[in-house]
Amino acid sequence: MSDWSATDQDWELFRRELDGFVPDRIFDSHVHLYNVDYFPQDDIPPALAAGPRVVDAEVYLDHMAELIPGRAIGGLVFPFPRARLRMEEANRFAAAEAAKLPHSRAQMMVAPEDDPEAIRETVRSLGLAGLKCYHLYSPATPTFDSPIEAFLPEEQVRVANEEKLSITLHIVKDRSLADPENQRTLRRYAETYPDMRLILAHAARGFNPHHTAEGIGSMTGLPNVYFDTAVVTDYGAIEAIVQTIGHQAVLYGSDFPVSHTRGREIALGDTFVWLHEGDFPDSPYGPPHVPFVGFESLRVHKLAARHLRLTDSQMEDIFYGNAARLYDL
Repeated sequence: MSDWSATDQDWELFRRELDGFVPDRIFDSHVHLYNVDYFPQDDIPPALAAGPRVVDAEVYLDHMAELIPGRAIGGLVFPFPRARLRMEEANRFAAAEAAKLPHSRAQMMVAPEDDPEAIRETVRSLGLAGLKCYHLYSPATPTFDSPIEAFLPEEQVRVANEEKLSITLHIVKDRSLADPENQRTLRRYAETYPDMRLILAHAARGFNPHHTAEGIGSMTGLPNVYFDTAVVTDYGAIEAIVQTIGHQAVLYGSDFPVSHTRGREIALGDTFVWLHEGDFPDSPYGPPHVPFVGFESLRVHKLAARHLRLTDSQMEDIFYGNAARLYDL
């Protein structure tokens, strides 16, 4: 039984703050669909264990209707990364479920040891739009300090360029986009492979917005670099991207089903922490209502729109139009 369901307080928050803001049509650029049978059974994340064992297109649409009701939704689908994931089955599942969603695409989860020509063959046979790499598959230890090349080798980027694929990349290292090594690699990949479209997940892992704000200037002049906004709940990273690169590089993402956990991340010094339901003390007004992470992220989008005075048309681009052009929807 899933506990990803909205409450009356959630509905009231959406009605009051978000219903008049979120556009009618959405392309969700960060969607995990999966069957937990493909995970090692001793390594199922709590966020996933709280939901159904099979999270397919129907489950996604049902639960997104609780986060953003009354909208037409499609998106970019890929597996949920876990060490020891049965990748071939997970990729086939994601591709099949993406085909059931309107105006949607799928990416292939890849490990650094995957043969580039085998990747090309799989992408073609499954009709995939891109690749999804992840630091968990890096041979570097700890993987959170991994250089990009260790989990996204250049030969895979070359194939993405030749096949005109997107790559969704969650960069790591302590300071994320502010790290000079990350900047050099990202810029080299983007300049060397202009037909590859690079999507820096989580606003270039802007969970600490100071890192994105500090490093975003290194990404100027790269028309093939984009930024999804998946579960960014601390204000500042989205604003820095729009101010420096432009709204046309921003893609809304929910990070479903992480979107349906409750809490938010908070920047602290040179790092960030996640606070989840149960971590918050009672306020003088009683127990706090802890919304979905997805609601907190949407509120950050609204703040960015207000502070930057973005038009309705520009927000429609962020929620749908930019992705429609990227994927020829």
